[in-house]
Order: sequence, then structure tokens, then C-alpha cells
Amino acid sequence: MELREGEDYYLEGGFLVFTAAYHRKRGYCCGSGCRHCPYPKAVQAEAMRLRQEGRPIRSRAEFEARFGQV
Repeated sequence: MELREGEDYYLEGGFLVFTAAYHRKRGYCCGSGCRHCPYPKAVQAEAMRLRQEGRPIRSRAEFEARFGQV
């Protein structure tokens, strides 16, 4: 997926910050606590727990199998 500055991300203090639009295009919550994550807090918490256990969600298919279409 090609990233577009201003639409998918912006730069802040030398860091690349993904937008909510990018997260929706990607199609899943990675559990990293992203600033603009558009997914419900309960989904974010579960994705973060899985990540901390060493079992991060790595694809849209895996995300939808666990949470359905959010």
C-alpha cells in the first residue's frame, strides 16, 4: 500500500504518525496504542493484550476472525 503524506500519515517531532484513515485502510488494530486508532477501546485492549503475550494480530483476516467486522 502506497502511503500519502497528509492522508495516511503526518510527521511530528521526527516521528511518522498514522491517521485514522490509514488504520481503516489497513483493516486491523495492531495493539500498539496508536494515537489515531479508529477501533473500539475494547478491541484495542484485547489487541494490546495479545501483542504483550507475543501473539500480535498481523492481518485483516486474523483480526476479522477474532473480532468480526468492526
